[in-house]
Amino acid sequence: MKLKFVIVGCGRIAKRHAVHIQNNGELIAVCDIKKENADELAEETGTRAYYDIDKLLDAENEIDVVAICSPNGLHAQHTIKSLRKGFHVLCEKPMAINVHDCGEMIKEAEKANRRLFIVKQNRFNPPMVAVKELIEKDKLGDILSIQLNCFWNRNEAYYENSWKGTKDLDGGTLYTQFSHFIDLLYWVVGDVKEVSAYGGNLNHEGTIEFEDTGVICLKFHNNALGTINYTVNSYDGNMEGSLTIFGTKGTVKIGGQYLNELEYQNIQDFKIENLPVGNPPNSYGKYTGSMSNHDKVYENIVDVLLNKGSIATNGFEGLKTVEIIDKIYHKIAQNGQT
Repeated sequence: MKLKFVIVGCGRIAKRHAVHIQNNGELIAVCDIKKENADELAEETGTRAYYDIDKLLDAENEIDVVAICSPNGLHAQHTIKSLRKGFHVLCEKPMAINVHDCGEMIKEAEKANRRLFIVKQNRFNPPMVAVKELIEKDKLGDILSIQLNCFWNRNEAYYENSWKGTKDLDGGTLYTQFSHFIDLLYWVVGDVKEVSAYGGNLNHEGTIEFEDTGVICLKFHNNALGTINYTVNSYDGNMEGSLTIFGTKGTVKIGGQYLNELEYQNIQDFKIENLPVGNPPNSYGKYTGSMSNHDKVYENIVDVLLNKGSIATNGFEGLKTVEIIDKIYHKIAQNGQT
């Protein structure tokens, strides 16, 4: 049996979804309010094009999974419509851009008795998989502190004629650029108890409606301390995405531009060895994004729905990422920044 998928939102990331859907199931239709976007993807994939999500959901009765690839601010609306029609949903990051909407999405999935999958593909990066296993086996001991650096470049051309950069549809730099990195903090350390944060729009005035830079201190519920330094002002290109973890039994740093390289390890009586080569990052012309592990996301969907496998990232975990970002933005606003 092949699962039948549709895609809502036919921007750049949708093309990557289409490839992996066709490798793991059957893509039967695509939808975008921009006719030219829907038509282009439909022609490339040999599927039907729709320009209204309600018409798509009414007409296509054989859908198993709706892949939500629309702008951030529409994720909740499109997910809830799909769940109410009785379909499973895969929602791109971020799950939504406010905590309330995440809660409503989870409630609708429960009501409909349908699965809500959230795309968190950086969890499949080989160094992250290895470090997560280390922590679960207590090889690093108690986690004392953690440092996250996100130094990327996004210039005016990136935001031009786009929903990106707007409060209503984008939500903020931590939602669109770095929500995967926030998810990894939650995944390996746990939930955040307290936040102190400063942020500002230092180099994108008139281009975006929120911050382009932030400096954050975190206290986790397990008493670990953390910092996040992020910017989209790295000159002329992405520089670094790194995560350094200090434990009572070891220190590790995952780096590269996309948390794809094990840069440092010093662990008591243990060494990480023979890591598999990871996938390349998502490429958007001049820009690159997070690691391209959507193949593993779709393999997990098939495993869960056809083989009763375990879900890789559920709605609750998607909510936790948004909760942490919400706490950060609340503190930035309290301090008078963008």
